[in-house]
Amino acid sequence: MKSAQLLKYDKQNTELALRDAPRPEPRPGQALLRVLAAGVNPLDNMISRGEVKLITPYDLPLIAGNEVVGLIESINGPARELTPGQRVFARLPLRSIGAFAEYVAVDLDALAPVPDYLSDVEAAAVPLTALTIIQALDIMKPTAGETIFISGGTGGVGAMAIPIAASRGLRIITNGSAENKERVLALGAERFLDYKTQDYTTLLSGIDHVLDTLGGAETEKQMSILKAGGHLVSLRGMPNGAFAARMGLSRPKRLLFTLAGRKFDRMAKRHRATYDFIFVESNGAQLRGVAALLTQLQLHPSIDTVYPFERINEALHKIATGRSRGKTVLTFAKED
Repeated sequence: MKSAQLLKYDKQNTELALRDAPRPEPRPGQALLRVLAAGVNPLDNMISRGEVKLITPYDLPLIAGNEVVGLIESINGPARELTPGQRVFARLPLRSIGAFAEYVAVDLDALAPVPDYLSDVEAAAVPLTALTIIQALDIMKPTAGETIFISGGTGGVGAMAIPIAASRGLRIITNGSAENKERVLALGAERFLDYKTQDYTTLLSGIDHVLDTLGGAETEKQMSILKAGGHLVSLRGMPNGAFAARMGLSRPKRLLFTLAGRKFDRMAKRHRATYDFIFVESNGAQLRGVAALLTQLQLHPSIDTVYPFERINEALHKIATGRSRGKTVLTFAKED
């Protein structure tokens, strides 16, 4: 089968090699999928640069890709509500990725049926982003009526985060490009700030929760708008000791991440807030809940660019360098 493989870690080059590979055999508790589409994410480039080796070490060469939509070819073991021929999607388990290939074997408990109204491309934009939001909210434990600031809410993350947060009764404030204001408000945001003309650090205060999608210097800026006792969960910051404990990492790694994340924990302490980092995990049950919500709302994820599989490296380059209004997706040639 065709596949896109990471041959070596390289901080300067994230290109994958197009190579033939044997079709995987599903182990007990797995299904074999024929891949229809795959989401392309910043995480894919992070893996290629070796930035997540301490969290999830991979043996190379590695078939890359974290987010998949496919048809079930076969199932090895009992599977509740899953059958051959069914269209499913998943954020692949951390230790067994491989969406950038014609076939992939996936743990059954990572899979969920795709809502019928979504196209393959739209479905590929859902799992990783939606599960990130669900798991971030699980860490925050917000209650209905509280306020959440979602930074950079006009991209693919915001398009999923806003309706999910709204479904939990949260009051949502976000920022981004002014041309996207009406679309974002329609998704459920209560207030929108134009990032070019409005500084959220001077306009906002007393915020209960922040979902940090930006990282860098913006992380502490976002801490400054929290109320005392507020909570920031970052997609782009630094893992800390709380993250290592939550992930069940070894004691040496817990110590390492405690030291690595100390800067952010100290920032949070100065602002009398709590800081957490999230690295999204597979979860078919949560994804089923997302699918039900999407079906109820008839929500269509934002798509930026669609590439054929053979142009995988162009897709990865776009993720690394281009501004995006939605998800970048790979598609695979349909079988006759």
